[in-house]
Amino acid sequence: MKFTNLIGALALVAGLSACATVGGGSSGNAADPVSAVPAELTALSAQWRLSDVRVNVSEDLSVSEANLYYPVADIVWREDPFGDRRAQVAKIVDDGMTAGLTHLKGPQRVFFDVNLHRFHSLSEKARYSIGGVHNIIYTLTVVDAATGAALHSPIKMEIDLKAYGGDEALAAERKGLTQKVRIQSHLASVMRQAFNGGQEMRVVAQADEAS
Repeated sequence: MKFTNLIGALALVAGLSACATVGGGSSGNAADPVSAVPAELTALSAQWRLSDVRVNVSEDLSVSEANLYYPVADIVWREDPFGDRRAQVAKIVDDGMTAGLTHLKGPQRVFFDVNLHRFHSLSEKARYSIGGVHNIIYTLTVVDAATGAALHSPIKMEIDLKAYGGDEALAAERKGLTQKVRIQSHLASVMRQAFNGGQEMRVVAQADEAS
């Protein structure tokens, strides 16, 4: 094996190892984030009606544009054009969570306040080769919209989703299953299950297999 090929192979193994060990594994099935929400809070959500999802992304969070297999940063996002990555990931989280909470039809108006701690998707290099994991960590507080009072202690939630790579990623894109679409759909599903409004929520398997 040529020396240059050996270096490339070692880099690929290192990238695979990083993507598989950070954020709960390459399967995208870390500890169920729904279980982080107490059962009594899930039941209480029957009284709520969504006023707004308010996402805060601190300027202290680091952002990387490095095209490495695993950029070390709090925010890694590439599918939107180059720009304000904090604003871009805030909108992804906002849209996904809002879609997952529209079923709440109770009398009490509430805000879902989200403090984002990490939004780590794929670099271009990982996206078009080995894939990895979309890893999102945030702290959630439900707030009474009329009084501004928090209805519970902050809840830290971590969400992992398998991130397609190579041919699998291209096949998904051809079906319209972009990274953004899959992440928003997954966020919506998690929120819908965690705050089911007292309804029996039918969990539908994600029909997004690329093959």
